[in-house]
Amino acid sequence: MTGVQNPADLVGVLTAIETNRILLAVIQATTADTNADLEIVDANVDTINDATQHVTSIFPSDTNLTCTFIAHANANTWSAWTEVQDSGATKLSDVCVVGPLHVTAMGIETLSEADAVYMIEIAWGDAKTLITSGRFAGATKFQTPTEHLRFWAPDVPVGELIYYRMKTDTAVADTAMIHFRYHCD
Repeated sequence: MTGVQNPADLVGVLTAIETNRILLAVIQATTADTNADLEIVDANVDTINDATQHVTSIFPSDTNLTCTFIAHANANTWSAWTEVQDSGATKLSDVCVVGPLHVTAMGIETLSEADAVYMIEIAWGDAKTLITSGRFAGATKFQTPTEHLRFWAPDVPVGELIYYRMKTDTAVADTAMIHFRYHCD
C-alpha cells in the first residue's frame, strides 16, 4: 500500500490541497471580475462607436419646414424656455420614440439681424437639463460668422421635451432660423 505514512506528511498534503483550492477560488473570482470588466468595456466601446459612427437625421425634416428661435425683446435678456418645434408643429422631442435622442449639431440658416450677437441654450425636461449652449453672430459682427455649431451633448431620454431660450445684444425680438442634426440610439 502506498500513501502517506507519516501524519506530518499528511498535514503537508492537506495544506497543499487547501492552498490550491484557495488559489482556484481566487482565479475564478478574478476571471468573473475580468469578465464583468470586459462587459463594461464592451458597452463603453459600443457607446463610443455609436457616437462616432451613426447616420444623422435633420430636423426639420423637409425643405418646406422651418425652425425659428425668437429672442427676448430686451437686450441681453433670455427669452422664456420654449419647446423646440418646426413650422409644421412637429416637436424635436418626438423624433425618437425607441431610444434616446442625441443632438449632434445645430445649423444657423438665417438671422434677422446681421449686427447682433446671439446666444442660445438647449435643454430637456422640466428641470431644463442643459444639452448645449452656443454663441453666434450676424455677418457684420464677427470676422468669420459661425454657421454650424457642433457639440457632444448628452442623450435626451425618450419622452422628455426639448426646449430653447435665446437672447441677443439688441432691444428687439431677433430671430434665428436653424436646423438640428441628430440621431436616435
